[in-house]
Amino acid sequence: MQKKLIKVNSADNVIVALTDLVQNEQIIFEGTTVSPTTDVKAKHKIAEKDFTIGNDIIMYGVLVGKAAKPIKKGEVITTENVKHQSEKVFGKNGNLGWTPPNVDRWKDKTFNGYHRTDGQVGTKNVWLFFPLVFCENKNIEKLKDIFENELMPKKEVSYKNLLRSLIEEKSIEEVSDKNLNENLLDNIEVKFINHQGGCGGIRQDSELLAKLLAGYVNNPNVAGATVLSLGCQNLQVDILKKALNEMSPNSDKEILIYEQQQIGTTDQMFQMVIKDSYEAIKRANKIERKPAPLSKLSIGLECGGSDGFSGISANPALGIVSDIFAALGGKTILAEFPELCGVEQELMNRCVDEEKADKFLTLMKAFEKSVVDAGSGFDMNPSPGNIKDGLITDAMKSAGAAKKGGTSPIVDVLDYGEYISKPGLNLLNTPGNDAECTTGLVGAGATVVLFTTGLGNPMGNPIAPVVKISSNTALINRMSDIIDVNAGTVITGEKTITEVGAEIVDYIIELASGNVETKADQLKQDVFIPWKRGVSL
Repeated sequence: MQKKLIKVNSADNVIVALTDLVQNEQIIFEGTTVSPTTDVKAKHKIAEKDFTIGNDIIMYGVLVGKAAKPIKKGEVITTENVKHQSEKVFGKNGNLGWTPPNVDRWKDKTFNGYHRTDGQVGTKNVWLFFPLVFCENKNIEKLKDIFENELMPKKEVSYKNLLRSLIEEKSIEEVSDKNLNENLLDNIEVKFINHQGGCGGIRQDSELLAKLLAGYVNNPNVAGATVLSLGCQNLQVDILKKALNEMSPNSDKEILIYEQQQIGTTDQMFQMVIKDSYEAIKRANKIERKPAPLSKLSIGLECGGSDGFSGISANPALGIVSDIFAALGGKTILAEFPELCGVEQELMNRCVDEEKADKFLTLMKAFEKSVVDAGSGFDMNPSPGNIKDGLITDAMKSAGAAKKGGTSPIVDVLDYGEYISKPGLNLLNTPGNDAECTTGLVGAGATVVLFTTGLGNPMGNPIAPVVKISSNTALINRMSDIIDVNAGTVITGEKTITEVGAEIVDYIIELASGNVETKADQLKQDVFIPWKRGVSL
């Protein structure tokens, strides 16, 4: 029988409803009777004791809010009776001990990946087209139509056939495409991204975009790239080349760059781009998968569309995954700095040295100041969907979000646009915005992204597979077409967090070897949105 209540940490003074609760029902919990004062939806929290105004609200063993009104035992925690409050930060204070998990099950395992000459190993083999400035977006879209129609198999015809059947008043079978393109190049994908940057903003934005695009080229999932430049924009070709050289000075990847104002007509440029790119793509198609140790994987950790169960099931399961890969010598990346508010002290103590702890705090303070200067604050981070599903304050959301990073030491702290180099857990400065975060994680070198969600999010990425892990079983039953792994079995008591974490590791190995495809990739959910360094939460 499923439990009705859970206390996440023994120090907590709020209890989480695992199922819907009925007003005044008598629930035996930890040797005492708990009686909800109203009906309570699953995922929400109720008070374990009476609170007076100003009392601390503790969850995950940390301060997540203050009582704004008197709260009775059994009463639901809401945005009306609790306000955001987080722990004060005092700088690095010792080191948190860490015992690596037993990884005997995986230490001799390999995955079949794409080996690059710089020693990195990709989980995909992608030829990437992108512009340096938004003025070239339309040309990128034209190239996408040309290359996808001729090189890639047409997988998504059902909706077109549905519309055609309605127009022609025939059955879908009568109007279905009979001769779908075969994939002429079976060992490479051709992907296209565009963006709204490169000019018109401050020069720092263009320089940061150059670093991000360089990170995409340097990502081992990319075999090479075709780049379109107009010529007069802020993000000059030389800026991109400088960023590429600083990130990987010995790279031998093919990078084809075309500047329209130097070439002349659009027709002249397209003739060159198509001929040169096709030959380069054919060469890249000859690269084949070969075995590689799991230490060659780089895993991005993210949550989006979170709910009240995310920090109890899916996020801690990712923490298990992160610790396993840290023990195996792999790289993991925890991002979303606004969603680390309230757990700064713990994370600083986990940093391997004071320099990295200081960098983390400096980046956090600068980010928060930019938000405050714009008239907002980190306390505005929880979305309406988050709040509706029980994430009442930013500190509460952050304490659960941080569980994705497990318990291993933090080996490095990176600002947006920097690239990972150290095995173990890395922190990356990004917004909590799902698209900007995923875009940043992949630009930092993630070859697989693990994305937990309680409400559902279909988003993927052009060059890295994005694995969706649901925090509750109801979500995967409702939106099965976007979820890859169900962590809701932790809530129902069918599996432990450790078991789900191990299940995710096994899935990653199959995914990285090309044996399975994420739902986001099946749906072609290729989202690329750079972070423009103004305010973005």
